[in-house]
Amino acid sequence: MPLEARAQRAGRPYRVAVLGPVPPSFFDELRRAGFVRGSNLEIDSRGESVAAVSYASAAVELTEASPNVLMAVGAEAGRAAQKATQRIPIVVIADDLLGSQLVASMPRPEGNTTGVAIFAFQLDAKRLELLHEALPGTRRIAALADRLPIPNMDALKSAAKRLGVEIVPFAARSEEDLIRVIDAMKVEEVEAVNLLASPILASKFQYLIRDRLALRRLPAILQWPEQAEEGGLMGYGPRLSAVFDQSARQVARLLRGAKVADVPVEQPIKFELVINLKTAKMLGVEIPPIVLSRADRTIE
Repeated sequence: MPLEARAQRAGRPYRVAVLGPVPPSFFDELRRAGFVRGSNLEIDSRGESVAAVSYASAAVELTEASPNVLMAVGAEAGRAAQKATQRIPIVVIADDLLGSQLVASMPRPEGNTTGVAIFAFQLDAKRLELLHEALPGTRRIAALADRLPIPNMDALKSAAKRLGVEIVPFAARSEEDLIRVIDAMKVEEVEAVNLLASPILASKFQYLIRDRLALRRLPAILQWPEQAEEGGLMGYGPRLSAVFDQSARQVARLLRGAKVADVPVEQPIKFELVINLKTAKMLGVEIPPIVLSRADRTIE
């Protein structure tokens, strides 16, 4: 049946609350599952306009409307959602749901929370290795996070020691912070940047981080393959759209009446390396052929 007809047949309207930035693909996947925004689905969103410091109050506001499911992006948003409600099912995308103590079990979550664990902390170290392979002459690499101390700094330092490079930590949580720290990287004689996993930084990438890095001629490796396709030098990890598709399918199961305990925490199933050669040329960077041969996609 056509999607709109399926939505009408689904009967009563459903409400999904969203805390944090989500891409359009999230709503597209819900639509494919028969939950159509404006037909049988209402969305109450506190997206990119909500600062992380406001997650607690935003989560309370969202739960007051009694949504059927609350979608939270990032561990901070997930914890704020859990504090706001122990009744409404919560779906979280975060680095490590188990390590962040958002769930007690991945196969069978307890309480009211499940989601997708992208294990970004482990991937941060892998990105450092890829960046060093692409730029073997670099010796000082910035780790740009959304807070200090960086949670996985020990793993990054261990990887840096093996590679013979120095990690220089930076943190930013606002546009002003981002401009300041990226400018400071040049003063600190940083040669490349490992942009660590963060929903706060990822949401600001397109319109600020990418352009500021280009202005300061700083090559960087990024969390999502799509970010390299949008003008970054390199991106490694699961596709942003694929991760949110997984979470949308979990939301759809819960809307249909599934219990949280019966919706296991999922993980990404595919990781991609994308290298943008147009950006490399603009930065005056030459990527070694052995690294290019490992790329799933190169932007010519």
